[in-house]
Amino acid sequence: MAATTLRKTPVLVASLQRCFASAPKVKPTKNRTLSAVGESIAAKGFLRPHKPYSPPADAAERVRSVAASLKLKSDQLGNLSEKFQFLAACFQELQHGVPNSQVHELRTIGDVISFYETTVDTTVPLDALKRVELPENLHIQYEYVRFNPETDTKFDGKTAFPKSSTLVTGLKYRSKYEGHEAKRSWP
Repeated sequence: MAATTLRKTPVLVASLQRCFASAPKVKPTKNRTLSAVGESIAAKGFLRPHKPYSPPADAAERVRSVAASLKLKSDQLGNLSEKFQFLAACFQELQHGVPNSQVHELRTIGDVISFYETTVDTTVPLDALKRVELPENLHIQYEYVRFNPETDTKFDGKTAFPKSSTLVTGLKYRSKYEGHEAKRSWP
């Protein structure tokens, strides 16, 4: 039996090599634009480390005037030192900086203009719902209620889950909500 196992081992190794040793994977190239990055950030969630920014009405003219004052040779921002000087001057003019993750996407002055014309809203989606008028049949409870048998008298302190505790684990909510440890019937 050991001899048959030894004969099958090279075949098994060769088949595993064929399965796992494949051609190098080619990464798909993505043509990233400012709108694609915005959609990506919106899809990922909230609480991003960006400062809120609402563009002024004359943002495009101000960016063009900065480009004219620096006497840029073309619309393309190929020279890195010129690009750095241009973006630093735009930051001084508009008080809004380009995040490091987006600097490589700004290749032309038009890209910089579209960046500075884009609004940055840092409102959490739940807080944004507070500003929206909801339909009559939809209600959102922003301040939730936690059960505590000592303080809740609606059902004489009886719970639907008698053996489950209400634990408050966050430091932020320990002062706001009181935890409750359920009594056990066995030690």
